[in-house]
Amino acid sequence: MNIRDIHWFKFASPQNFYTLAGRMWPWFAGLAALLAAVGLWISFFVAPVDAQQGQAYRIIFVHVPASQMAMFIYIVMAGWAGFGLAFNTRLSGMMASALAPTGALFAFLSLVTGAVWGKPMWGTWWVWDARLTSTLILLFLYLGFLALQSSIDDPRRADKACAVLALVGSVNVPIIYFSVKWWNTLHQGASVTMTKSAMASTMLAGMLIMLLAFWMYAIAVALVRVRNIILERERHTEWVKHAVE
Repeated sequence: MNIRDIHWFKFASPQNFYTLAGRMWPWFAGLAALLAAVGLWISFFVAPVDAQQGQAYRIIFVHVPASQMAMFIYIVMAGWAGFGLAFNTRLSGMMASALAPTGALFAFLSLVTGAVWGKPMWGTWWVWDARLTSTLILLFLYLGFLALQSSIDDPRRADKACAVLALVGSVNVPIIYFSVKWWNTLHQGASVTMTKSAMASTMLAGMLIMLLAFWMYAIAVALVRVRNIILERERHTEWVKHAVE
C-alpha cells in the first residue's frame, strides 16, 4: 500500500484513533525501555568524570532531557488544545488532556533534579533564578490545567477553558528557554547548540539517547492515557460497549 493511499483524517475519529493508539503504544514503550537502559548505562558508567563538576554532573543526563520535554510537551499540548478550540474537534481536547500529566511529571522531575544538582554546585537547593522560577511557573500551569479540567463536569466546556489557559501559558515556554540569555542568572547556558557542543562525545551520546527515551516514554504514556479518556467520554456509544465486552 502506498502511504499516499492512507486516509489520515479518518484517525481524527476517537474510535479509529483508539484502535491505532492500541497498536502503537507497545512499540513506543519497548523503545523507551531499551533506550533508557542504554542511555543510563552510557551516562553513569561510560561517560567520563567532568573536570569541574566531578561525578555530580551526571544528574544532567536526567535533568536536561526532563527540562526539554517539560517545555516541548507544553507546546504540543497547547497546540492540540488550540486546534480543538479552533475546529471543535473532540480528539484534540482528549490529546491535550492526555499529555498534561506527563508534562507535569517532567516539569516536577526537572525541578527536583535541578535542586539535587544545584546543592553541590551553588551550595543551596533553591534560588529564585529566572530559569528555575519560570520552570516552577510551568509546573503550576500544568497543575492548573489538570485542576481546571477536573473542576468542569462537561468535557467539551472543560476542553475549551483549558485551551485558553494552555495558549496563554505557552508564553512562558520561550521565557524559560531564553531566560539565561535575557537575564543574569546562576543557571549555566546551553552546552549544546545546533552547530556545536562543549561536551565530550560520550556525554553527548548519553544525553541524546536519554532524550529519545523520554520522547518514547511520553508518546507511549500519552497513547495509553488517551485510550482511557476516549473510553470514558465515549462510554455511551455502541462501539465502546462492544470494545469493553
